[in-house]
Formats: sequence, C-alpha cells, structure tokens
Amino acid sequence: MILYGKRIFEYLLSKHPQKIKRLYLSKKPEGAVERKLKKLSIPIVYIDNKKAQSLARGGNHQGYLVETEEYSYADWESVKNGDFTVVLWGVTDIGNIGSIIRTSYALGVDSVILTGIKSSNPSGFIRTSSGAALDMEVALFPDGYDLINRLKTSGFALYCSTLEGGDIRTIRFGGKRALVLGSEGEGVPKKVEKSCDYLVKIEMARDFDSLNVSAAAAIMIDRMRQ
Repeated sequence: MILYGKRIFEYLLSKHPQKIKRLYLSKKPEGAVERKLKKLSIPIVYIDNKKAQSLARGGNHQGYLVETEEYSYADWESVKNGDFTVVLWGVTDIGNIGSIIRTSYALGVDSVILTGIKSSNPSGFIRTSSGAALDMEVALFPDGYDLINRLKTSGFALYCSTLEGGDIRTIRFGGKRALVLGSEGEGVPKKVEKSCDYLVKIEMARDFDSLNVSAAAAIMIDRMRQ
C-alpha cells in the first residue's frame, strides 16, 4: 500500500517506523529526519516527480511516498469488547470518513465501523485522518443489518442520528453505546432507525436543516463521552 504526503510520512516515521517497507522520495531528507532514516535502515528510492505523481495517482504527495504493509481492518472481537463505537452507514466520502476517524481517536471512541458498503479505500482514509486510522480500530462490515444485531446482542445501546430525533443535549450517556450515522444524501435506512434504541439530533439555534456528517459526528461524539 502506498501512502503519500509529508504529514503521513512524519507520522509513520515517528509512531510506526516498523510499518515502513520502503520510501519513495523526490528530494533528499535533511537533519534529524535523515539521521533517523539512516538509524532505522529504511530503504529509500529516489524518484522524479513524474514517477511520484504516478504512484500517488495524481494526489498531492509533496515529494514523500511511503510503501507500507496492507491495512488490516479490526475484527468483531475488538469491536464488541469496547464501550463506545461509531457506525458509519453508507458513508463513502473519504474526506468525511477520515475526519470522523480522526475525531473519534482524539475523543476516546474505541472503534469506527464502516457498514452498508462493500469496500473502502484505506490509504485514502489513513491520509485524510492524518494518520489516526493507523492507531484506531476501524472495522468493515458490509452487512449492516447483521452488524446492528451483533451490537444489540453484545449489550450496546444504539443511538441513531436523524432529523426526527430528540435533542442529544438532553440525554445522559453511559455503558456500551453506539452512534449510528448515515451519509448526507441517504441517511440511515428507516428499518435501521426502528432497530435503534434512541433517535438523536443536534438542535439547531437557527433555521438550518443539517450539518456535514463529519461536523455532526464531532458534536455528537463529544456529547456522548462519559
């Protein structure tokens, strides 16, 4: 798997150097970075910008590309043993997924689950999470209805974000809990809403119908922290 960008490069070098298999650089590192790379004996391949653009598939690589081991999603055992999980139903935008993973990691969520989709782009959400996805339990469960049943039987209280929900500020949270968020276009299926224990929303101060899903997730996650 190829990850690109200076920030991801620095994150991996600082926190997960063992995950780096090879570096592709379009410029020579200097100072402390150069000394650390030599100490770790990480293979470096110097490439021109055309090759860098090809490896990054046109992305903004900033001259830094990292070849790592393939991403491993978390399994069910890791998810069910946590106390707080965020479920993203049908969310496909990599920017939103990465932002929610980053927020979840920063605010103490135990896992983020992608569901209602068959696949995602780990290299994309690692980059858009600023590397947080490398330290967060991220799971992929294509069958969302099976996931909902698993969460309920494992003792999670399910809180579904919907415009018809109650003001999240009025609810007290504790124990095992899961926040279910849908895509901005489709939301969460009505069948799933009916399976959840609580319907919640962010009460707006002005006449505005909704927020970007990543912004809404940040507010709700903060409200649901113990």
